[in-house]
Amino acid sequence: MTSAALARIPVGVVVERHKATSPWLDFICRPVCVLVGVPEAAPGTVIRHECEVTTFYAGHAVIELHRTESANYRDNLASGAPQLWVVLRPAESEMRFDLLFVTADPAEGEALTGAGNDLVEPVPMPAPIIEILKSFIAEHPVQQSFFKRQRDPATSRPPARATGGSEEGS
Repeated sequence: MTSAALARIPVGVVVERHKATSPWLDFICRPVCVLVGVPEAAPGTVIRHECEVTTFYAGHAVIELHRTESANYRDNLASGAPQLWVVLRPAESEMRFDLLFVTADPAEGEALTGAGNDLVEPVPMPAPIIEILKSFIAEHPVQQSFFKRQRDPATSRPPARATGGSEEGS
């Protein structure tokens, strides 16, 4: 499959895992941040371990930017607290999940929260990615001009009422 993305931003994802208080789960994982670029660390590398909380490098992903989503990126930046959405899928690996992807499109992030077992969590957008998005939006501005539909005068009149038989009082 080929992608129609006009820009790609490689990122690394940092995840936190802590012991669950639920009798049905052993651990709870959640993304904590996204790093600009891909570190040389291998996925699963422990960054910090304190008490029952372990922070580690989950792996890398690529944020793809599409011209048709410029309005969504603009809205994300205009929100005052731009975010990236990280998608994790439960797995039987040592990390207990697979990193699926990261997106800057809030509509896509919200759509992924529907059905399924995937964990979709927003994290703060790093400043360098904000700058890349601003440049992308400037290069690919939202160009949806208002189009007012014009009716054809010949067909815009309501159809004549059919009179059924006799008039009243006949």
